[in-house]
Amino acid sequence: MSQASNKSTWIDKLARLGYTAKGIVYATVGLLAVQTALGNGGKTTDTKGALGTIAAQPFGQFMLAVVALGLIGYVVWRFVQAIQDPDHTGKSNDADDIVRRIGYGISGLIYASLAFSAIQIIVSATQSASDGSKKQTWTARLLAQPFGQWLVGIIGAIIIGYGFYQFYKAYKAKFRKKLKLYEMSDTEETWATRAGRLGLAARGVVFVMIGFFAIQAGRQYDSSEVRGLDGALETLTRQPYGAWLLGIVAIGLIAYGIHMFVQAEYRRIRA
Repeated sequence: MSQASNKSTWIDKLARLGYTAKGIVYATVGLLAVQTALGNGGKTTDTKGALGTIAAQPFGQFMLAVVALGLIGYVVWRFVQAIQDPDHTGKSNDADDIVRRIGYGISGLIYASLAFSAIQIIVSATQSASDGSKKQTWTARLLAQPFGQWLVGIIGAIIIGYGFYQFYKAYKAKFRKKLKLYEMSDTEETWATRAGRLGLAARGVVFVMIGFFAIQAGRQYDSSEVRGLDGALETLTRQPYGAWLLGIVAIGLIAYGIHMFVQAEYRRIRA
């Protein structure tokens, strides 16, 4: 096997392991939220909280180690997408392509942080600090800067924009173009499409809420207004018909986890 082919094989394996790990994390968040909506003792949490839940299960440290390895694989894949454009989605001088590559790089950094949190939990056998408190700390630092309120507000607007982009992706279902649909049965293709659309729409709801909270923090000069994924889900529970709203979004997050599993199995990966 040639060096390039061997490299391609390893990136393929890392990417698929990464999609699987990401799916496990989101499915865990969704399952915990469903339990909360049903009043069965669950809790709303974020992706880092999901890691602590995994660690608390029988053989949890081993399971979390596998998830951490998968997340590292996902980080590598995101950076490959940012640098090499393996999907051939645009030209190097195309503005949309540059934005897309930057997005891949930011995603890689975010999941690198998540992988690091998983390793911290494994090493210390304790759950790391909540993602929400860290967001509030960084927001407070931004607010203390010149034009800090504007900076936080702009970040919030960008997050809301990303949320609406998730709605667009759900509507268009362009993710289908990156799947090996010819390997699926008609039933599998139908449900894979439905899971992807529902999962992306649920993520859209969450990102719009998180962005709104950031804008509120900027307007009120109050970092405590910032919420992460767990805060967004908790806010849903306080609305009229909150249990129903939380349940719908929670099922959507589980669907997003399934969407990641589909990506792990059927995505075209060109390294």
